Amino acid sequence: MTAAMMLPATAPVAALYTRTIVSHRVARVVAFTVGYLLVWAAAGLPAYALAALAGRAAGTDAATATAVAAAVFAANGVYQLTPLKDRCLARCRSPIGLMLRCASYPGRSRDLRAGAHHGAFCLGCCWSLMALLAAFGMMNLWAMVGLAAVLSAEKLAPAGPVVARGAGAASLALAIAVAWVPGLAPGLIGSAM
Repeated sequence: MTAAMMLPATAPVAALYTRTIVSHRVARVVAFTVGYLLVWAAAGLPAYALAALAGRAAGTDAATATAVAAAVFAANGVYQLTPLKDRCLARCRSPIGLMLRCASYPGRSRDLRAGAHHGAFCLGCCWSLMALLAAFGMMNLWAMVGLAAVLSAEKLAPAGPVVARGAGAASLALAIAVAWVPGLAPGLIGSAM
């Protein structure tokens, strides 16, 4: 799921990194990809536990489900508007800094470290948007498509930072609206019914 959602946003960085490699290209690209995926896997395990905990809490009653959904939307909305999000997004939008930094990494682990470095900034950009899947439903295809579009627009469109702020404002509005329209969070509200 993460790979499908992140592929459009990370493909340009991977392609740029691949063009900088002159020898042992396949092995080095695999190492870069493994480093990237290790960061997401390390973040995915606690995220899965938190999503399961939120689902269990939401399953107790509708009021708790609504409160959990509002908290998820609000957390994303607030994070989308922070300087940390802006910093991570700037690093993801301009990967040339990554290329320059990775050129100074010594040894065989260079590509693995480069992938992990990029993965960490990518995670910083995207974790709160991925958390929205707890509210929308983990396997909700439309939510995945919509979030993939937002992620791609944030990282690739000229107005990416504006898209990020708009997504934050929309998420804050959803945090308020879910009290009146519980169906906005089918992943949590549905488990309480």
